[in-house]
Amino acid sequence: MEQIKILLNESDIPRQWYNLAADLPTPLLPPLGPDGKPVSPDMLAPVFPMNLIEQEVSQQRWIDIPEEILNILYRWRPAPLRRARYLEKYLDTPARIYYKDESTSPPGSHKPNTAVAQAWYNKQFGIKKLTTETGAGQWGSALAFACQIIGLECKVFMVRISFDQKPFRKMMMQTWGANCVASPSPETNAGRKILKDMPNTPGSLGIAISEAIEQAVTDPKGQTRYSLGSVLNHVLLHQTIIGLEAKKQLKMINEKPDIVIGCAGGGSNFAGLSFPFVADKINGDDIKIVPVEPTACPTMTRAPFVYDFGDTACTTPLLAMHSLGHSFVPPPIHAGGLRYHGMAPLVCQAIVEGLLEPRAYHQLKSYEAAITWARTEGFIPAPETSQAIAAVIDEAQKAKQERKEKVILFCYSGHGLMDLTGYDAYLSGKLTDYELPQEEMNKYLKELKNYPKAEARKTGKW
Repeated sequence: MEQIKILLNESDIPRQWYNLAADLPTPLLPPLGPDGKPVSPDMLAPVFPMNLIEQEVSQQRWIDIPEEILNILYRWRPAPLRRARYLEKYLDTPARIYYKDESTSPPGSHKPNTAVAQAWYNKQFGIKKLTTETGAGQWGSALAFACQIIGLECKVFMVRISFDQKPFRKMMMQTWGANCVASPSPETNAGRKILKDMPNTPGSLGIAISEAIEQAVTDPKGQTRYSLGSVLNHVLLHQTIIGLEAKKQLKMINEKPDIVIGCAGGGSNFAGLSFPFVADKINGDDIKIVPVEPTACPTMTRAPFVYDFGDTACTTPLLAMHSLGHSFVPPPIHAGGLRYHGMAPLVCQAIVEGLLEPRAYHQLKSYEAAITWARTEGFIPAPETSQAIAAVIDEAQKAKQERKEKVILFCYSGHGLMDLTGYDAYLSGKLTDYELPQEEMNKYLKELKNYPKAEARKTGKW
């Protein structure tokens, strides 16, 4: 049998992050303040430390990874690149399927790649405590781990439905010393208002973001900052270590991907794997790059490209992105990490350019793909990851129909061992599919009608 694991030595770990903002054919539209004018870096200072703000606005293609961060990443990086030989055999496909295994980190997902970096930069800036939100709990677990390793306090607002569905994630955060509360909570003005208006709400990432930001900016000592696990440029930057490693590993076996796939909620694991390959596509390579989302939260596939707030309480700058509206409360599907109303501006601009081909899947198809994966490859994937696996299976079956050898690469963004209640619901027939009705989407989008318009600028090359 051909090689199944492709491993790098520690000396081969990338020593720089890749910044797609330097190479996008059309630059990002700027974040805007409430007055409709571009936000200056100093206006973000109450929320983020200046060293991360500099990365957020950077147009530099390569940014050095500090040695201290690398020394922590060595605990699980470089991550394996594996070939899904058993799934290939089951599907009887001529496609060769490779996956970057990000489940090997201590919290079990790709999230620590940026959690460690953000915690380190905050500590360097003199910050004592970080607040954040989490959906499925993978990001909250990662930041709790990073803060414990680096020496910061950590407060996590976890979307209520996931707080109830995934109790073991909360326990992981507590084990690493973090304080995890269900959102909306009675601890913030934003949370109290939501609870008054919607006492039985399942919560949303937008609400949890509002609570985390409020607690950060109201610290009387000014020693608390907010940390975000996806969406923003500096977060996606830190994740590109995934794709940079994958490129080295594929080169070792003389392979180049025809198709690159990742699930996308806010965009971090998808961007981490795909952005180095987006750069290749910009430079002429023929690659299909596919971000995958749930039909219940169809941000990339159905939502308009608009200026919108990143949170429900409208405390963030207005971002140019595909959005379902900042008040959107998604249904309580089990892929909790894919329930965000917006999408990373860098991912959105790449979609506008035609560099990406987003698609959406129902959760029953995704769980079916997850079961197929578990019964062939053996690993139990996170519900979010199963969306990517569904797309992989479709592409592998298409290759079989076309009788074409194709190289498929995807991001195995995390394991599902903390998400077994979702598998129980699927296996017992309790899960149903949900496709967001257009009239429901229109209700949330109405509130954006008076916001500045986002012009979907593109070169038209792709």
